[in-house]
Amino acid sequence: MKIMAVDYGDSRTGLAMSDETETLASPLETVYEHHFDRCVERVAKIADEKKAAMIVVGDPINMNGTRGPRSEKCGEFARQLRELVNIDVIMWDERSSTNTAITYMNEINKRGKKRKQVLDQAAAAVILDSYLEYRKNQKKG
Repeated sequence: MKIMAVDYGDSRTGLAMSDETETLASPLETVYEHHFDRCVERVAKIADEKKAAMIVVGDPINMNGTRGPRSEKCGEFARQLRELVNIDVIMWDERSSTNTAITYMNEINKRGKKRKQVLDQAAAAVILDSYLEYRKNQKKG
């Protein structure tokens, strides 16, 4: 099944999508929207267009395991998204996903404006890759 991941941000929201076999997480696009409700609507529309069967929203839990204002906002994003789509929407721990994406960008020497354009998509792909790995391990056990 195709799974879409969301790395929500106040001005840029990164999206990634898995393949049907849930093996590969690929950057999809960046939604440039400052208005919260319009961003949720746009993500719901993209999920429908891309025929996502599930959506994973990154949950920026603090490193000590507590939930702060960002986590609450992402939780609200997921709640509103659930109202617009007829598929499962889950929250997934995204601690360090942006840092992992930055490391990857450094490794491939992606800099400047192009880096900013794909960083949020790459972070969403990191979130999705983590979730796909979890699903694969659940099927083994």
